[in-house]
Amino acid sequence: MEVTLLGTGAPAGLPRPDCPCATCAGSLGEHARAATALLIDGTLLLDLTPGAAFAAARAGRSLGGVRQVLLSHPHDGPAVEVPVGLPQPGRVPDGRELALLTGHRVRAVAMDAPGTGYAVTGPDGQRLLYLPPGGAPAGLENNGTVESYAMVLSDVVGRPDALARLRAVGALGPTTDVLGVHLDHDVPPGAELRRRLAAAGARAVPDGTTLTVGVYEDVPDVPRRTLVLGGARSGKSVEAERRLEAFPDVLYVATGGTRGGDTEWASRVAVHRDRRPGSWRTTETCDLVPLLKDDGAPLLIDCLSLWLTDAMDSVGAWDDAVWADGGERALRERVRELTEAVRASRRTVVAVSNEVGSGIVPATASGRRYRDELGRLNAAFASECEQVVLVVAGQALVLRG
Repeated sequence: MEVTLLGTGAPAGLPRPDCPCATCAGSLGEHARAATALLIDGTLLLDLTPGAAFAAARAGRSLGGVRQVLLSHPHDGPAVEVPVGLPQPGRVPDGRELALLTGHRVRAVAMDAPGTGYAVTGPDGQRLLYLPPGGAPAGLENNGTVESYAMVLSDVVGRPDALARLRAVGALGPTTDVLGVHLDHDVPPGAELRRRLAAAGARAVPDGTTLTVGVYEDVPDVPRRTLVLGGARSGKSVEAERRLEAFPDVLYVATGGTRGGDTEWASRVAVHRDRRPGSWRTTETCDLVPLLKDDGAPLLIDCLSLWLTDAMDSVGAWDDAVWADGGERALRERVRELTEAVRASRRTVVAVSNEVGSGIVPATASGRRYRDELGRLNAAFASECEQVVLVVAGQALVLRG
C-alpha cells in the first residue's frame, strides 16, 4: 500500500495566510506545507484540500483514479471546488467500515474531539491510521483484540497524548512509522521540528513524499536517558515533560516535597501538576535509586537540584566541621550510587536539573559549596545519559546525542 502525502500542514496551511509570527515567516520554500491530504494507492483520497490536483501532479501522481474521497476534519473544510471526475466527498460514520472494490477497507475511528479518524487496511493486509487535527482516538481498550498499525499519521505536536493512548493498548509498536501531519506554527521548521518529533518517536516528511506502508523506515530512536539543564524559568521542565507526553503511564518523581505553609511553593507545584497529562502518576521522594533499579514506566525526575539539597542536608554538608569530617565523602558516595543506578537502569529516564555555574559567585561558603556540588552532580549524571539538553529562553540546545 502506497501513501502520497499531498500536504502535511495544518488546515490553513503553513505559513498561515497573513500571520506575522516567526514560524510562519520562516516556513518558506522547502519548509512550506499545504493542508494535509493523503492519496492512497491512487484510489482513495483522505481530505480534499485546495489545490489537491496540482499537489498530486507535483508529486507525479494523478487524481484520475480516485474512487472515494473521505473527510476527517471536524467540519467539511474550506469551500473547495471538487475537481472534475472526483466523487463527491463523504464521511464514514464512527465504527462503520467501508469496503472498496479496490480491496481497501476503511473503518471510521471515534475521536475524543469533533472529527473522524480512519483505519485503512490495504489489499496487502498492511494497516495505517490517519487522525484528524486536534484529535485522539476514544474508547481504546487493551482487550487482546487491538490490531497494530504499520503507519500512523497524527497531529503529533498538537496531540502527543494520541500516541500515548495507542502505545498503551499496543496499537503502536517500536517499528510503527509515525508521521507528524497537520503541522502548524507551534514549532519552528527545520531542526527544532525534527527534534521535537523525534522525542515522540515520530518524523516529518516534505509535501509530495510517497511512502510504502510496512516497509522499514529509520524510525527515530527515543533517547532512553536524558538530562535537561537550564536556569530559573528557562523552560527546562516544560521541555522535559514534552519528551514523555507521547508515552503512557509516566511516573513523575517530584523531589521538592510539600513545604507545608509555603503558599508560593504550593502555587509552583500546582502549575506543574496541572500541566501534566492526566494519565501520569506522581510520587514525592528523593529516594531515586530504588526507582531506577526497578523495571517499569518511564521516569520524569524533577529535579536533581532539590535531590542534592536533600542529600547535602542528610550528610550535614552545611557545617564546615561535619563536611570536613566525613560529610564530603558521604555525599560523594550518594552521588556515586545515583549515577551507577542511572547507568544500570532499564527504564526510560528524563531528569531535570538547574544550571547554576554561569552566574554570580555565591557570597557564602555554603552557597559556593552547593554550586560546586551541583556542577559535579550534573556532569556525573550527564555522562550516563544518551542525550543532554540545555534550555535557554525556552530554546533547547542539544549538547549531546
